[in-house]
Formats: sequence, C-alpha cells, structure tokens
Amino acid sequence: MTTPLTWLITGASQGFGKALTGEVLGRGQAVVASVRDPETVADLVHRYPDTLSVAVADLREPGAVEHVADHAVSRFGAVDVLVNNAGRAIVGAAEELTVEQLREVLELNFFAAAALTRAVLPGMRQRKSGTVIQMSSQGGRLSFPGMGAYSASKFALEGWSEALAAEMAPFGVRVVLVEPSRFRTGFNTSHSLGMATTMDAYADVVGPVRADLSGADGIQEGDPARAAVILADLAQADSIPLRLPLGTEAVARLGQCYERELANVLDWADIARGADFPGMPAAAQAV
Repeated sequence: MTTPLTWLITGASQGFGKALTGEVLGRGQAVVASVRDPETVADLVHRYPDTLSVAVADLREPGAVEHVADHAVSRFGAVDVLVNNAGRAIVGAAEELTVEQLREVLELNFFAAAALTRAVLPGMRQRKSGTVIQMSSQGGRLSFPGMGAYSASKFALEGWSEALAAEMAPFGVRVVLVEPSRFRTGFNTSHSLGMATTMDAYADVVGPVRADLSGADGIQEGDPARAAVILADLAQADSIPLRLPLGTEAVARLGQCYERELANVLDWADIARGADFPGMPAAAQAV
C-alpha cells in the first residue's frame, strides 16, 4: 500500500492538469485543483466531493498564489506534491512581441510557478518530504523561431528549478522538470496559445511555425492520460530524474540537442581555453 498524498495542481481545467487530477483522485489521493473556471472540473467535483477541492484563481493576479496555497493547507493540512502546470504561450518573433506580452508569458509560466513553489517549500522542508513537479517543455531546453517568449519562461523555470533541486535535496524534497513534446492538451488552441501581430519581414521564418502550432490541435501524438499515469507513479517512485523528456519527439529532439551542443563545445574548446590567464590551475569550486 502506498501512502495517500495531497496534491496541488495548477492549470487543472484541461490537458495534463485535468488528466493528472483525475488519475490521482482515482487512486484515492486528495487534490487541490487550481482553475480559473470551476465549471471545467465540475464533473470531477461530482465524482470526488471529499477528496477534491477547487481553488478558483488567476495566478497572474496579485494575491492569487497566496490564496491557492492557503486554500490547500486549510482544506487538507499539507501539500505533498506540487504540480506547476498552468501556462500559456504567445507566438511571435522578438520584434513582433511587445515587452508587455513577454512579461505576461513570464508572469504565469515562471513567476507564478516560482511563487507557488516558495509557498509550499517551508512545509515540505519541515516534514523532510515532498515532490515538486515543474511542467516545462522541450522548449525549456531548445527553442524555435517564434517561440522565444515561451522558451524564455521555460528556460527560466528550468534554471531556477535546477538550483532548487540541489538546495532541497538535503531536506528530502525532490524536484523534477517534465519536458513534454506535443500532447493533446488544449495548448494548441486559442485558450492557451496567443498570436502576436505579424510583420511581413518574418513571414517566411515564423509563418510556418505559427501555422504548425495553430493547426496541431487534435492530431498531437502525445496522450495526456498516459502521461498522467507516468507522473502519478513518479511522485511515489523511490528515485526520480531531474529532467524527464515526455513523448517520443521530446526524447529525439532533446537527444539531438545535447549531442549538437556537446559537439559545439568540443569544436571551440581550444579557442575557449585561450581566454584564461596562462599557466593557471584548473578552478576549484564548491559545485
């Protein structure tokens, strides 16, 4: 028998969030589901009235993170697993996107996730247990034309979470970055995917990406229900990776990315080493 856990899942209205909420509830565990529209999870509330609690919030709004964290603690006493899943993207080249749009993507995908993580960390640290699942993307390790804002938010989440994992390891708190490829989550609909005002200059380089993303809904190869099983199992596994590519495309693309970047480091290694003072010994650092 595994120990029942209490989960806090953001973006639970669709996709990964709703699939994972249903999977966890079906295993007899408790969930606080953060959504903007409670009607999106009304079916699950009807089926699991005792173990599902809904926190209605737009995590970009002031006080929303505190509201969700307080709701979870007051309802179930503690959060064992945090899943930062809420997110959106705006497609556009660097010149097409306004700074305000860039900030909007970072606010939800990075700052809200970081703030909610910080809110649950003291309890996890004191109990010396807990798991933080950060829903990143293959776009959190590599990027594409038109996806700079989205990747910026996910790169930030990955860097922050990698440091977090090392900071929390002595306290028994685990962190995993999940890097999915294309899944049938609703991400490729106007609900989650915005479009910047286009410029003719970028039609050839960003246009195909924009068309591919906006036309992908319903034909993505990834199954959120299968992903939910993997993530629910992961939370109670004896060991977890820092990064988990999710989906065949993510495994292939990220593998190619790492190989390409390693080759680049080796190709330029001699020139790069020439920047040091001559005769200096190798650096000795704490990490």
